[in-house]
Amino acid sequence: MSVKQYEVGSIVEGKVTGIKPFGAFVALDDNKQGLVHISEVAHGYVKDIHEALSVGDQVKVKIKSIDEESGKISLSIRDTEPAPEGKANETRSQRSGPRGGSKNNSQKNQGFNTLEDKLKDWLKQSNEIQADLNKRMRK
Repeated sequence: MSVKQYEVGSIVEGKVTGIKPFGAFVALDDNKQGLVHISEVAHGYVKDIHEALSVGDQVKVKIKSIDEESGKISLSIRDTEPAPEGKANETRSQRSGPRGGSKNNSQKNQGFNTLEDKLKDWLKQSNEIQADLNKRMRK
């Protein structure tokens, strides 16, 4: 079967057939499977893909891209789920710390983040991941 029966942007059901550290393989039918990269498994950081998925799981996936030449299909589970708004607001207000009034600012700017704000978030997340890796290395 060809990949032509699948359309970018469509949401389909699939079954997890294999898991690697970088992502999960999902069978779309008897002849075609695609890859859900670990960054597309859930909203937020996924440290260990085995905590989120298991072989045999039935999952809803969105088709992100199709490479017609190689037949590779890129999938996303994250894009089939709404972003957790409550968590994002909590995280933002916790990050701003004890500076009064920060909660109101994060609610006002909820729909629009400047690149500077995003960069701060990315750096903080990167530092947290690095600290976690350093802890593991010391054990």
